[in-house]
Amino acid sequence: MKMQVINPATEEPLGEFDIADKSVVAAVVSRARTAFVGWKGKDISEREVIIKKFCELLASRKSEVARLISREIGKPIVEAEGEIDGAVGEIGWFLTETRKAVADETVDIGAEGVSAKIVFEPVGVVGLITPWNFPIDTPLWKIIPALLTGNTVVFKPSELATLCGLKIGELFAEAGIPEGVFNVVSGAESTGKALVASQIDMISFTGSSSVGREVYSKVGEELKKTVLELGGSDPFIVFKGAVFEQAINAAVFGRFLNCGQVCTAAKRIFVESSIFGQFIEKFVEKVKALRLGNPLDRSTDIGPMVSAKQRDTLERQLNDAMSKGARVLCGGKRPARKGFFFEPTVLVDIKPDMAVLKEEVFGPIACVMPFRTIEEAIGLANKTDYGLGASVWTQSDKTAETMARAIQSGMVWVNDFGTPYPQCPQGGIKASGIGRELSRYGIREFCNMKTIVKSADKSVRKPWWFPYR
Repeated sequence: MKMQVINPATEEPLGEFDIADKSVVAAVVSRARTAFVGWKGKDISEREVIIKKFCELLASRKSEVARLISREIGKPIVEAEGEIDGAVGEIGWFLTETRKAVADETVDIGAEGVSAKIVFEPVGVVGLITPWNFPIDTPLWKIIPALLTGNTVVFKPSELATLCGLKIGELFAEAGIPEGVFNVVSGAESTGKALVASQIDMISFTGSSSVGREVYSKVGEELKKTVLELGGSDPFIVFKGAVFEQAINAAVFGRFLNCGQVCTAAKRIFVESSIFGQFIEKFVEKVKALRLGNPLDRSTDIGPMVSAKQRDTLERQLNDAMSKGARVLCGGKRPARKGFFFEPTVLVDIKPDMAVLKEEVFGPIACVMPFRTIEEAIGLANKTDYGLGASVWTQSDKTAETMARAIQSGMVWVNDFGTPYPQCPQGGIKASGIGRELSRYGIREFCNMKTIVKSADKSVRKPWWFPYR
């Protein structure tokens, strides 16, 4: 069975791909299992050579791959090129740091004649499932550390970004990765479910919280290792005294990057009451200036949404808010053009029972709300099932520290928005997931830790062994 790829900017077909069924997935997992022994047995330096070659190929094909991203998911070409640059930099970090992260650790037991160490071993066959919004970078956050630590990989990209996923496979093949070590299975939701239910040793999934719960429930039956990076409804909190223009520019970028289709986007913007009017006026002015258009045009700021289904969901959320009293200050409709476009939209007069607060909003709608005190800001920030990231804007070190400690999330940026540094762990709490990506902690997610204790004592019997008398 085949599935068609649609260009979201033109609604024209780009190609098609196979939908792998349960038997195909099982065969691929079996092939990865066979390849695991040889790949695990290689010294990390040999694995690094192949990953380095892949990185060089990705960098040299930047223009080609970026255009593919823009055509397949509608991301503006400037952002697509930035995604490639980010991925190349992160791979370089993994190449430098992975061997340090998984080096044996000596443990001081404090007992004479006893030594101990912790070793990090590959898990085995790792299943990876990723979303469409960062179709190159997000998969590589998983693929590179999984391979470098000695695992073999079965990768299922989103059906909305399958051509990008297949391109990753092509580049690995060109880099000379051994047969069965890195595998791509294309398909729909059924393919992902088949991979989760297959004989893999670990699953790393990035996607919605609802699907994440399904994945966790299934792999939990067999106690397989799991990493879940799920949805978010990140607060963006601006205090009086923040660098005003900086905070506004960051809010516009933070909410409308990739047409608002980012898990760590600034989905709920809270502004201190005394500057709310001033902020909203300038914010709306800048949002109105955003240029909607062809994602391959370098002057385009906002491309289309990825699919008609995503746009329909956004419109449902917007209509719910408007029916309950929210006001639209700009945008709020589809433009009169082909493609899955939606105007950048700003909402005020938001109420707690509105879907735009209760659900994750994955599209170009900014909800802007006032607060009076730091305690109220903390309460509003934490009034969500999600706990992925947060952004705080203030020139007060005390306020920054108080907010960073009090917000229930896996990540907090102060006077910055969502910048992923490979040295820092990425991930959430609550309904935003479990486990971490990037950093040495993310690398170690793809390892089993083993403790080895060795005694030099040659006594035939310890004082605490039998017999007790």
